[in-house]
Amino acid sequence: MPEHVLMTELEIITDGGRRRHWTAADKVRIVEETLDGRESISVVARRNGVAPNLLYRWRRLMLEGGSVAVAGDDEVTSNKVVRQLEDRIRELEREFGRKTLEAEILREALDKSRSKMRYCLGARR
Repeated sequence: MPEHVLMTELEIITDGGRRRHWTAADKVRIVEETLDGRESISVVARRNGVAPNLLYRWRRLMLEGGSVAVAGDDEVTSNKVVRQLEDRIRELEREFGRKTLEAEILREALDKSRSKMRYCLGARR
């Protein structure tokens, strides 16, 4: 056989188009198969026709947030993110309080200036 062989044919394999949609029950069942530790995640993924990285993701979501996160395929929000959002809410509430106070002060100043104006106009007549 020659040292350099040219490829004469090229075969392209496609996946068939659409993505599969897994039910929440299927996701939970498949993830539970990985939790007993008898088989690797790759073996369980291959047997069920799931990409191993997808199964790792489902497993992480389920361990972090339970089957509800797996069912909705949602990200689980960490405690750190929740604390950051709560801090932001407190900061915005303080800013809202300052703006409310400024509006009240301006309203009172406007009322006083109107009453002085009426007094000055009344004294001229």
